[in-house]
Amino acid sequence: MSGLRLAVSWLTVFPVPGPSSVDRRVAGRAISLTPVVGVLLGALAAALAWGVVTLGAPPLLAGLLTVGLLALLTRGMHLDGLADTADGLGCYGPPARALEIMKSGGAGPFAVVVLVVGLGIQAVCLGVEPWPAVVLAVVFGRVAFAWCCLRSVPAARPEGLGALVAGTQPLLVPLLWTVAAVAAGFLAVPGKPWLGPIGVVVATGLVLLLLRHVGKRFGGITGDVLGAACELATTVVLVVCAF
Repeated sequence: MSGLRLAVSWLTVFPVPGPSSVDRRVAGRAISLTPVVGVLLGALAAALAWGVVTLGAPPLLAGLLTVGLLALLTRGMHLDGLADTADGLGCYGPPARALEIMKSGGAGPFAVVVLVVGLGIQAVCLGVEPWPAVVLAVVFGRVAFAWCCLRSVPAARPEGLGALVAGTQPLLVPLLWTVAAVAAGFLAVPGKPWLGPIGVVVATGLVLLLLRHVGKRFGGITGDVLGAACELATTVVLVVCAF
């Protein structure tokens, strides 16, 4: 329960008290259980999108409101990670310089473009997709955390969130969550049962490519990379299911 409490208090604004002490063991359990948090967030997002469209609002408005809700419920942490990772990858300097840019907290041109395009794509998709696809996308975004924290993936810095959770996940954890997501994906889009599983598989591949790239570029993962992987996986599943 300490891992689940940490996952909820860590990744949402819900007033759930975290454990009194946090070490790598508890943090690893929290990462393993983040898809459970995704179920809660995905259900709320799907309910809002469905409700707004049902009331007669344009789908794009429903999508924008849903994007805003998810950002609010997660304190915008994953979007911040996406922005910082984009700026770090866009830097032509050595790894130390890229990590310094990511830590600065500013938003450069790469961050702005990635956020505008990414949030725009999510908003368009969220406004038109059936609720199971919305839940699937949000949940699988949290599965990406476990892929990022495989035991073979080092941390880019000796401190921070990345150092706390890097290398805490055995391969079986993200693999089981991914298999479960593929199975659930057959129900994501009525009439087109292949879209959900394809979205999960493509998202997994792109997350692993991102991990490989940041490993070469930064030397490992940071907390920002976790957020970027989450947003990438969520967006990819939404895009595939939109077809």
